[in-house]
Amino acid sequence: MIVLVLGGTRSGKSGVAESIAESSGLAVTYVATAAVNPDDADHAARVAAHQARRPAHWSTVECEEPDDLPRFLFEVEGVVLVDSLGTWVAHHSDLAVEADGLLDALAQRTDPAIIVSEEVGLSVHAPTEVGRRFADELGMLNQQVAAVADRVLLVVAGRTLELPSSDGVV
Repeated sequence: MIVLVLGGTRSGKSGVAESIAESSGLAVTYVATAAVNPDDADHAARVAAHQARRPAHWSTVECEEPDDLPRFLFEVEGVVLVDSLGTWVAHHSDLAVEADGLLDALAQRTDPAIIVSEEVGLSVHAPTEVGRRFADELGMLNQQVAAVADRVLLVVAGRTLELPSSDGVV
């Protein structure tokens, strides 16, 4: 089972994903994709809030290298919760990720995977080239993961909508 949980900043997407993982009753491994810059107190505080919310019995692994994520998906048993694809994309210096490796790892899992990602399509049009490239890369990656996911949820203002399958309809 692959569940993709999409939402904007502070939408509640991580909390929704954490609830799904906890309700599974299985062992949970939280895969953190954000590299914390010690000079960024705001980001460090946000990461600390996420850490404090997690149950003590969950395992946590950190993607210190961008290419670690597919490997973790292959190796981790039990429920894996990845938070988030946006920070994973941003962690790549050129913003280009190996989507095929990620999709292959997800497809080969026998245990559930819950993937959190930012929905960039509801934001303003980025005024910079790097902002537009980020939105393009993450938007395409979200579409690719949604295509293989069993469930896709959109979280807005703490409310969750289950999105129907596109069934090839564009």
